[in-house]
Amino acid sequence: MALSCERGDLLLGYVLGVLVLSFLSYPVSVGGAALKMEALPETGATVLNHSMALVQRMENLMALGNASDVSLRVQTLNTEEVKVLPAHSLVLSLQSDVFRDLLLARNGSALVLSETVECAAVFDKFLRYLYCGDISVRLDQAIPLHQLATKYRVEGLQLGLTQFMSQHLSSESPSGHVVGWYQYAQRIGDAPLQDSCLRYLSWNLSSVLQSAEWTSVSADLLLTLLRRSDLVVQSELELYDGLEAWAARNRPGGPTAERALEAIRYGMIPPQKLFHLQKNSPLMQKHYGAVRDLLYLAFQFHATPPVQLAKYFEVNCSIFTPRNYLSPAWGAPWVISSPTRDDRSFSFQTQLGPSGHDASKKVTWNALFSPRWFPLGARASYAEPGAMMPTLTDGGRPRIIVTPATSSPDFAGVSFQKTVMVMARQQGKVVVRHVYNFHQSTEEAGDFLAEADLQRRASEYLIDSALYLHVVVKPVYHTLIVAKK
Repeated sequence: MALSCERGDLLLGYVLGVLVLSFLSYPVSVGGAALKMEALPETGATVLNHSMALVQRMENLMALGNASDVSLRVQTLNTEEVKVLPAHSLVLSLQSDVFRDLLLARNGSALVLSETVECAAVFDKFLRYLYCGDISVRLDQAIPLHQLATKYRVEGLQLGLTQFMSQHLSSESPSGHVVGWYQYAQRIGDAPLQDSCLRYLSWNLSSVLQSAEWTSVSADLLLTLLRRSDLVVQSELELYDGLEAWAARNRPGGPTAERALEAIRYGMIPPQKLFHLQKNSPLMQKHYGAVRDLLYLAFQFHATPPVQLAKYFEVNCSIFTPRNYLSPAWGAPWVISSPTRDDRSFSFQTQLGPSGHDASKKVTWNALFSPRWFPLGARASYAEPGAMMPTLTDGGRPRIIVTPATSSPDFAGVSFQKTVMVMARQQGKVVVRHVYNFHQSTEEAGDFLAEADLQRRASEYLIDSALYLHVVVKPVYHTLIVAKK
């Protein structure tokens, strides 16, 4: 063991000396962009920074292979294709413990590495990162580069690629990439990336349903999505149509198709549309037995006052729980220009409830947005009657309140779950970026835009200096949400 360590130290010392000589053999320009000067007021010193020139040297060293002491033979699995890349043991060992161990155990000057087709295609990019510390990445290269970073335990690149994927979920690609990234994150156990992908798919499902990516969704991911209540779609019918398109392309087995059909919330689909599905949907006709009872319950729900229905049926609540529907019956968009300027308000109408008995009844809602709201405890007190509080110009936080314009006996047995979605433009595409849910017993979301800096023009919460919101009101019947015991 001592001999192996001594031999390794001698080897690294020799390579370090060769690398130093190689550096000295290249002239370095310190003018223009290659030289940066940074003053340090606290010490009175000035830092002369030539790091960019050093990066250029390292890049040249890799490209020309000067003083290379190891040859990387990157062999593509199941093929005879081999890519030969000259490298330097010191650089590889400093960047990766895995490479260090492989180099110490090798015989000869060549190190044979077996990689998949995808990883072999980007190995030269990966190697350049080890030398220079930066890398250019396309969407289709993120997974193979992450696989290489994971295999050789290059943690900085691993973390950077995870952040890259999380920040480029909305980027355009010919066949989509979010589903593939989700499945990869699930396979390697990267929970944060998996959650980011799943949240993006859920909050932007209406556009995903219309994309080429939708039919590439796995059966497990499909069922995971269908069971969520935070899906953002135009209507439950749009979701059913998406399921039908997915099934026509993927031809799932009976159990998968039946579980997917059972996850549709038929109580949220108007009865005339349900009749149409019964007669014209090939998927429903093929698996009608799996949903017969659910359809029967949905038709009863639409034909009977919900409170009366609950006297005779103990039902699963999911079929009667709305998702985040974008259609006008459930809410309205709201664009607030210059949101830091002053308070804004607007009114909109929704249906009282999803039941056919309540759908024709309308509820008018008033929404108030305040850019700088202060809790009561933080406000000054004024003892004189009629005294006015001064205008608050800074501090506080944004606040949004949604209340019914009037009360009605029809509200008995119904609570209203309010949701506010905040849109953002990412990579030129408008997406749902944040979703805030109000507790059923309150009229506002306590954490609404709590971390937003609306004063900053480039804020991720703004589109062209305006706040793009969509307010959704979801009626929930109390007597129908008691789970079976």
